[in-house]
Amino acid sequence: MNHLDLPALSGARGMVRLPGSKSISNRILLLSALASGSTLVKGLLDSDDTRVMLDALHRLGVNWQRLEGTDDYRVEGVGGPFPVKYANLFLGNAGTAFRSLTAACAFAHGDYTLSGVPRMHERPIGDLVEALRLAGANIDYTENDGFPPLHILPPEVQGGEIAVKGNVSSQYLTGLLLAAPLLGREGVINVVGELISKPYVEITLNLMQRYGIDVARAGWQRFTVPAATYRSPGEILVEGDASSASYFLAAGAIGHGPVRVQGVGRNSIQGDVRFAEALARMGAEVGFGADWIECRLGCADKLHAIDLDCNHIPDAAMTLAVLALFADGTTTLRNIASWRVKETDRIAAMATELRKLGATVEEGADFIKVTPPDSRLTAHAQIDTYDDHRMAMCFSLVALGGVPVRINDPQCVAKTFPDYFERFGAITTTAKF
Repeated sequence: MNHLDLPALSGARGMVRLPGSKSISNRILLLSALASGSTLVKGLLDSDDTRVMLDALHRLGVNWQRLEGTDDYRVEGVGGPFPVKYANLFLGNAGTAFRSLTAACAFAHGDYTLSGVPRMHERPIGDLVEALRLAGANIDYTENDGFPPLHILPPEVQGGEIAVKGNVSSQYLTGLLLAAPLLGREGVINVVGELISKPYVEITLNLMQRYGIDVARAGWQRFTVPAATYRSPGEILVEGDASSASYFLAAGAIGHGPVRVQGVGRNSIQGDVRFAEALARMGAEVGFGADWIECRLGCADKLHAIDLDCNHIPDAAMTLAVLALFADGTTTLRNIASWRVKETDRIAAMATELRKLGATVEEGADFIKVTPPDSRLTAHAQIDTYDDHRMAMCFSLVALGGVPVRINDPQCVAKTFPDYFERFGAITTTAKF
């Protein structure tokens, strides 16, 4: 297996310009495709997940081009359902692409097959499919009920309201919201139970408004999408990725800092900027600008353990689990059941790898408790990453504990941040013994 050996590191200091947000990039690509008019998308993330979405849109009849020498793209909107009515779409392990395209294809009046890598075929999608069927969608499972691959045929005309469960993945609601304008009528979506990862739905609603669709809502339980067509805003900028910012801000806290990330700040529409609040609770000093965040270790020599409900920062909460290795007690992260259905079972994976470093870990259905070792972290631990980009990036922080660490399959970061380790190396200092 390919691996990357990180040396023991003694500190972190500097500035990092963030790549574009994955969540925003794939939402904007789909909105630009469905809208009337041409959209210049500036600062699009260049990663495996966005390439999967771009390829799928091309196969569905959407014309786009990358402007030479930039991360800017010109997307020619189709002003409604996709023009190509037969397509086989391979979507890798890109959940943001799979869930939203399932909903959009369900109302495109075509014959579509959606598949992915083996792990994607283990990630549940039944709640979304059942909700789409309530709206008249004609979707079959080609292998196991409740999981991809999917075969989608033209829908039947059907009225009435749509209900979707909110406790597994907010991407189900996001997919329904994004596709609702394709219904040709007002769409009413009711959320059953508690909605997790609410800030990601806020991103969806914010971007839909930028494309001319104002969604009326009653709290987090009822959403009404008007019968209208998306309109291109002409030009739109992709924010830097707030989840990716968490690794560098954490490095500033562990490695004394300061470390500044540029591309995301106090005006961000991403919920993961609230990771900075968790850092402050742990004793770090955090500063904000309009498009930057900066972090350094506070007055204490060590970070403080915290007990936190992480519903609002599910992805960035993974970084907190590794930061717990540097805290002064047991850190408890709660309300993270969605970790179980991500690129891997992140609760189980995180517990396994933290134990390799000497930590005591307790895991439950929706929580993890991490107690650091009494003495130094275990040196030369071999960290498995489970083909999960966030596992690889989180555990790079271990080297800032002054111990060498091996990251297996480091290339998995290409999903969202292909040059992560180069950027990380640029702000860190190798320890001298």
